[in-house]
Amino acid sequence: MVGVADQDLDHDASKATVVVAILVNLGIAIAKAVAGALSGSAAMISEAAHSIADTTNEVLLLVAVRRSDRPADTRHPFGYGRERYFWTLLAAVGIFVGGGVFSVLQGVNKLREGGHDEGGHFTLTYVVLAVSFGLECVSWLQARSQLRADAARVGRRMRDELWETTDPAATTVFFEDTAALAGLVLAATGVALHQATHNATWDGLASIAIGLLLAVVAVALGRENRSLIVGEAADPRLQEGVRALLAAHPEVDAVDELLTMVIGRGEVLVAARIDLDDDITAGQVEALARAMEREILAAHPFVRHFFLDVTADSGTPPS
Repeated sequence: MVGVADQDLDHDASKATVVVAILVNLGIAIAKAVAGALSGSAAMISEAAHSIADTTNEVLLLVAVRRSDRPADTRHPFGYGRERYFWTLLAAVGIFVGGGVFSVLQGVNKLREGGHDEGGHFTLTYVVLAVSFGLECVSWLQARSQLRADAARVGRRMRDELWETTDPAATTVFFEDTAALAGLVLAATGVALHQATHNATWDGLASIAIGLLLAVVAVALGRENRSLIVGEAADPRLQEGVRALLAAHPEVDAVDELLTMVIGRGEVLVAARIDLDDDITAGQVEALARAMEREILAAHPFVRHFFLDVTADSGTPPS
């Protein structure tokens, strides 16, 4: 999930996406809970738990956006950018436990009850599902709009942006809302079949399907954020660009090693080991290192830190 120009992304856009999602899911959670309590639908109760989990998770995302924007200090000299991934990982765990596991258990309990069930308040349930679908679309469109804008800035497709961006807030909201829309369709299907057959088994199966869907989304988000927390390499295009700039200097015999790591949203650390010509002097090495740093930061402003290790052909530092 590494962007090429993510440093230009608007922090306010991430916050707006998360705030919209929080407001939408809070209202939906209340409506679903009322409909679920009145109808006794396991699918609706699961959907209410899903929306409550989403609301809580999006509060975590808002915390992530704000805390990761703090400036560097002596204890964290590279800043707090990667804290965003920690909080987003917690949100993924919340989706899995608060949404996925609860929904599956709710569905299993409904299946255990078994038998025919006339149910009730179907009209209210359909109205809540329809309104929830419309509101979820608002949040989904906001997340998609940000992702498209981000993808356009870095010159790649939106589906690539989903997995390669260094900003997990919009990605998490987008996947949550996509799962929510699919969950609403599953819930409506389960309720409709329940109403048509007078068999509550369909309601329980819909609840289990919603839980499995949320579990898949949570695992996918968790894996991506784990990679960034551990320390993911920068976009290959960035690496190729930096390597080409270093190798372009005639004093450089070889770029022996180039290491990169994402340290935050649109922030990359670069460390390079280069082999220089034997005849270069210490003063020339110093001037060359400064020139390389200026060139790299100018060409790739998302590189926040650049470190250079210089060696000579003989394997000893130049004098």
